[in-house]
Amino acid sequence: MTEREIPETFLDGCAEILTEVAATGRRLTRDEIASRRALGERAAEAGFGLRSLVGAHLSAARAAWPRTADSGTPALAAVEQVVDAFAEGYERAQRMAVRQEEAARREFIDDLLYGRSDLGRLAERAERFGLRLSQEHAVAVARGPAAYDEGDPVPRQVERALIGRFGDRSILLTTKDGRLLCIAPGHQGEVLSHFAKQAHAATDGGQVAIGRAQPGPGGVVQSYEEALSTLEFAERLGLDDPVLRAADLLVYPVLARDRQAMADLVQHTLGPLTTARGGARPLLDTLTAYFDAGCVAAEAARRLSLSVRALTYRLERIHRLTGAHPSDPSHRYMLQTAVIGARLLDWPSGGR
Repeated sequence: MTEREIPETFLDGCAEILTEVAATGRRLTRDEIASRRALGERAAEAGFGLRSLVGAHLSAARAAWPRTADSGTPALAAVEQVVDAFAEGYERAQRMAVRQEEAARREFIDDLLYGRSDLGRLAERAERFGLRLSQEHAVAVARGPAAYDEGDPVPRQVERALIGRFGDRSILLTTKDGRLLCIAPGHQGEVLSHFAKQAHAATDGGQVAIGRAQPGPGGVVQSYEEALSTLEFAERLGLDDPVLRAADLLVYPVLARDRQAMADLVQHTLGPLTTARGGARPLLDTLTAYFDAGCVAAEAARRLSLSVRALTYRLERIHRLTGAHPSDPSHRYMLQTAVIGARLLDWPSGGR
């Protein structure tokens, strides 16, 4: 496509300024510089390229160039001032446009993730950023040791990796509350998997949670909140997997839904452990390790740096105190559920 012809209005006064400066040897006045900046802003807002605009100014300068040899130096200095002021105004308008675009993008993301705004209007705005909210979408959230903003090196690194592999493909990368977010169509699971891999590496071992794909404009909110909840459960339960999928951890939201019932189960089942010498914490840690090890005593003992005999002794103490034995299938489910509840509720607080 050929460049549009630059209108004369963006060169208003250029020849006159150059002619006068060449004749008098003076520098441009403050008002003349301000007028060049204003024209630069207007040209940027009109969508003309800076290269073409500078070329038009040089052409105008050549047409008005003084014929006397001793006028060349002031004229050249004037051209430099004119072009510099014009380019400064152009760049200022460009920065303003970028800031306005960033503000619009941030407002859209906030409305999208908080479920604000009319859904129809939200869907229209989403197309501007490459999302079709009539489809299913899933959200992945990554957290690292630091808080991240969109312009930081870590988000840019992850974005380059994704675009380099998948291109545009209706992917939206952003940050929210210091975390990295990736929103992608629900059928493109490979995008979120790659995001998780790149985000884990870029954040020096950060953790990523991937929500389930959900339909419609409200689906992004649901998937985002699900990913956040998964990260919260991982923190409370001490799960250190680099990538967590909400679909694999649905049991935890179910268990946490009735907090009072869970608290009653924990107190009824594990409450007697608080009477043990040293408090409940060592025995609770023993149960946690035992269940995490798949009820294999040797593996649980290794994780706790105990002998198998010492581990067996602890399990017997738990049996005597609670009346339930972890190795008994009829007792195991109740004990394991109570242990999960204790981790979710941070029981016993303060180690007692």
